[in-house]
Amino acid sequence: MTTQDQLATLTRRIETLEAEAEIRRIQSRYMFLCDTPMPEYGCANDAERIDLIMELYAEDATWEGVGEYYDNQFGKAEGAAAIRKHFEGFWGQKQDPALILNCHYLTSEQIYVSADGTTADGQWVHMQPWLFSDGKALLRSSRLNNGFRKEPDGRWKITRTRTENVFVAPLPATWASDYPSKSVLMKP
Repeated sequence: MTTQDQLATLTRRIETLEAEAEIRRIQSRYMFLCDTPMPEYGCANDAERIDLIMELYAEDATWEGVGEYYDNQFGKAEGAAAIRKHFEGFWGQKQDPALILNCHYLTSEQIYVSADGTTADGQWVHMQPWLFSDGKALLRSSRLNNGFRKEPDGRWKITRTRTENVFVAPLPATWASDYPSKSVLMKP
């Protein structure tokens, strides 16, 4: 192997590691922005939250719930406008009872970057406890199978969010005794 070949191989390996790191950040940011209470410092409302989430998505992306539990619950949104509408349906209306706590935990990560370094697939399992203002609580788990693409400007974007239910389990109303009414973690 020539020095030039070795350099090309090392360059490709570094680019793959950088792509994996950026995809990991994008997926984690998406989950972070979906948490309740909203942890993004300076984000004043859910409309701004949705704007921040939409910055992560490609214009031609899809968001869908799949499988026997999520097919009818979430359906499929194709394109940025439809995905925005999906999120507006979740955060754009007053919920009764109100969701007062929701935190996403990602595990079992697998990221595969294409040979040409322009697309990638990622799989995760995530869990999230939910707590509502009426005391009802549950634990949800899903499998995620997401797609990503490196845009012409060099930024990675989400091209596909596919979520499949693993389980939903009730939690006792007293499972969480202390939780914030708003997040103050993120400061400028």
